[in-house]
Amino acid sequence: MTSNTTDRRATFLVWGALAIVYVVWGSTYLGIRIAVETLPALLGGALRFLIAAAVLAVIRLIHKGWTPFRMTGRQFFGAALVGLLLLTTGNGLLSVAEKHMPSGLAALLIASVPLCLVVMRLVVRDRPQVLTLAGVLVGFCGVAALSLGSGGQASPGDIAVVLIAAVSWSLGSFLSARIPMPSDSFAASTIEMLAGGAGLVVIGLATHERLDLAAVSTRSWVALAYLVVFGSLVAFTAYSWLLGNAPISLVSTYAYVNPVVAVLLGVLVLNEEVTTRMIIGGLVIVAGVVLVVSTERKRKKKTSLGKVASHEMA
Repeated sequence: MTSNTTDRRATFLVWGALAIVYVVWGSTYLGIRIAVETLPALLGGALRFLIAAAVLAVIRLIHKGWTPFRMTGRQFFGAALVGLLLLTTGNGLLSVAEKHMPSGLAALLIASVPLCLVVMRLVVRDRPQVLTLAGVLVGFCGVAALSLGSGGQASPGDIAVVLIAAVSWSLGSFLSARIPMPSDSFAASTIEMLAGGAGLVVIGLATHERLDLAAVSTRSWVALAYLVVFGSLVAFTAYSWLLGNAPISLVSTYAYVNPVVAVLLGVLVLNEEVTTRMIIGGLVIVAGVVLVVSTERKRKKKTSLGKVASHEMA
């Protein structure tokens, strides 16, 4: 096999994996919106992550045995904490909000995660570049435009819930680069999903959610299966492979492609309305994220902004 053939094959694999991350992670907002039509938001999310964790653990055990799961107590609790922030609070609140708001609007608001990460870096005195801060300012102007002008598509309370979810997700991603974590990324994700799913069960039961299997529609079950298989397993595997085989500058472009995919799917599949203010606000957010990511990717050293790429929001 010639070097040109090898290069073409490698390029094909990179773009194939990137396409999966672009489309699948962008489509999970739609999947959540359909799943919560008849599934309880928190207990339905718990099912997703507990099933995905079990499948991922079995696959890892078959291929690598117990070695990936050998870790210290601090590493275990670090992964569990990250799972609670990412999945219990972050994804759980997103699912709750999507019962009452369009998936496209939710995805545009969640696009503020890279911007929140920069703010958290400022808190720990990790000074970003001037253009990064400019991108944050631009992005948050877009968030404000969406929040103040949702056109009746979502209540202020629902918007606040999504923004809290974005902050929690950002905090979990931020801490994952700064606290002890399992060395094997798949083992870490397994623990994160187990902890996140368990947290969703506790909160779901505490808030008196009920899982009435007879009341769950076929399309909600199909959406849940899609989230488990494609959202939590296929896309994660593709992303983990990309982290070791493609530049982070290329991989991190998911942050501004996913919201666009989510909005388009919401319109095509659920006939969600897209207002002029949504388009303008969304474009401003994406522009801010593009500025942040394009500036940060020039840094030789990976920062917490790059670390967010190791976890999918939805």
